[in-house]
Amino acid sequence: MTTMDTQTTSNRLADQINYDPNHLLDSLIEKLHLKNDAALSRALEVAPPVISKIRHRRLPVGASLLIRMHEVSDLSIRELRVLMGDRRDKFRISDKQFKPKDKDVTATQPSSPSQPNQNG
Repeated sequence: MTTMDTQTTSNRLADQINYDPNHLLDSLIEKLHLKNDAALSRALEVAPPVISKIRHRRLPVGASLLIRMHEVSDLSIRELRVLMGDRRDKFRISDKQFKPKDKDVTATQPSSPSQPNQNG
């Protein structure tokens, strides 16, 4: 398997060929009419090194930062993901994380009176 094959079949965002967080950051700076990364970090309320680490691909754009970018820019999450080159259809969330744990169903349901109240 060649390196190119690994990059095209991997689901890791860092392995995606088109992944470019710089395009996302530059687009936000332009849309928000900011001067530089420092101004962007203030607008997003993150420390300046966070923007630098994202630019140098040492830190991924996390969910909370993506949501903050959405709140500040009014761009949809999908638009923001497209700007950074994230073309994945699926996320890394397991289906099992959203299923309720198996418990005794009868123990958790409230009991309904089978006979009318005889004290009345």
